[in-house]
Amino acid sequence: MRIAMIGTGYVGLVSGACFADFGHRVTCVDKDKAKIDGLNEGVMPIWEPGLEALVKANAQRGRLTFTTDLPSAVENAEAVFIAVGTPARRGDGHADLTFVFDAVRELAKVIKPGTVVVTKSTVPVGTGDQIEKILREEGVTDVSVASNPEFLREGAAIADFKHPDRIVVGADDDRAQDVLREIYRPLFLNRAPILITGRRTAELTKYAANAFLAVKISFINEIADLCEAVDADVQDVARGIGLDNRIGPKFLHAGPGYGGSCFPKDTLALLQTAEKAGVDQRIVRTTVAVNDDRKNSMVERVARALGGDVSGKKIAVLGLAFKPNTDDMRDAPSIPIVNALVERGAKVSAFDPVAREQAEKIFTRIEFANSAEEAAADADALVIVTEWDEFRALDLEKIAEILRGKVLVDLRNVYDPAEAGEAGLRYYGVGRGRPAS
Repeated sequence: MRIAMIGTGYVGLVSGACFADFGHRVTCVDKDKAKIDGLNEGVMPIWEPGLEALVKANAQRGRLTFTTDLPSAVENAEAVFIAVGTPARRGDGHADLTFVFDAVRELAKVIKPGTVVVTKSTVPVGTGDQIEKILREEGVTDVSVASNPEFLREGAAIADFKHPDRIVVGADDDRAQDVLREIYRPLFLNRAPILITGRRTAELTKYAANAFLAVKISFINEIADLCEAVDADVQDVARGIGLDNRIGPKFLHAGPGYGGSCFPKDTLALLQTAEKAGVDQRIVRTTVAVNDDRKNSMVERVARALGGDVSGKKIAVLGLAFKPNTDDMRDAPSIPIVNALVERGAKVSAFDPVAREQAEKIFTRIEFANSAEEAAADADALVIVTEWDEFRALDLEKIAEILRGKVLVDLRNVYDPAEAGEAGLRYYGVGRGRPAS
């Protein structure tokens, strides 16, 4: 099938490349000429494992093209996906749909009858209705509007797209359902379940899924605090409850709280949707507050490890991206943690294997190191914020030699406390029993 993808951000680019890999002919369109020029030269605007090779392979086969010209992109498209940003508005947390509606208005000028318009962006309930209204106002009637939310994890997006837990399609007419079934038909060989539902239900499903996972993260973080108070180990508690099939082991990793491009803004957007509908979402609202407090408590944890005061201390921070295998810094836990340490008078030396370029746009008062060892040299404490694989195999004895303060604050519970102790380090984990004194 012929597909147009409006937006070449994280969702649009990954989705477009994967659709092309299925054998569809995909044109990705974006207003950012520099980004499109880069993509045509094989330069990726984001870092995602396997994406560069996938884009180049399908571009070479002629199945994936990039342009700034919307009319040519949608001219023969049977489906047009909208995958533009929907950031949280400052102040109220509402999803900002400016880019979505702008794209729809431009699309209305060139779209052909019979086309299916699909929202891939994460949008609040009722957005599809508003898109239909805009199209009618622009004189467009013979098109279908559907919702097809993405469920991609940054760092594993290609695998998630090709081997999904489920495909959710919100479509209120047969034409849209048939087109989306045909687009995803290659995945039926993997027996990926497809859920056909109403458009509003599909829109809400995305928010509900992310909110539930956010609740799960905040829950295990609170259990970690209790573990420290009663001298228990949250790692074992998580295994104990995760082996229950009703709960499952995923998202039960205690740490500095959730971040990234989805959970923070989607929980806020869900709260705004509920408020508009007159429904109180107490669990989600509490989760947002707990997560905000969590990041502040991590700063206190570092301070306690250094005797209560970080002023004048050098602190090495490993990991700045919000999670491993991405350069995404959006709402990364490292941001409030590092900024608070600097505000308290600490000197921060940070290393991230991939996110340095993005991090340099955010942090202007820290040093950037080229390796974990360079960051740790002569530091009073080493703090692991993002659990990149290469941080899981540090030579702890060497770290102990070069680390002036011999303090390891492991906010991701990467290391065994006994192993760290044997290497000569004072270990402070999260929920691993009472903190070392």
